[in-house]
Amino acid sequence: MPAQPRKRRKARPIWERGFKSHGYWLGKEKLGAVTLESDAPPEAKYRWQAGTHAGVTATLAEAKRAVEAAVLLGTSQLPLFAAEH
Repeated sequence: MPAQPRKRRKARPIWERGFKSHGYWLGKEKLGAVTLESDAPPEAKYRWQAGTHAGVTATLAEAKRAVEAAVLLGTSQLPLFAAEH
């Protein structure tokens, strides 16, 4: 009996650390980013942005979760004004 071929796993996005920022990448496509605000108040230290969603949070973990949620929402939700064929 021949060996079964391996199934390829779906590519998953990864976090990449940069200077005063973190990027959320899927291959060569940047899905979102978190930047550190140097002169921001403590309750709004990190600014995040993913697609058309953006916001501020106090911790890096909260900002990363917000980016991941926005990316997941954007990929699972159908576009509202998509051209119909």
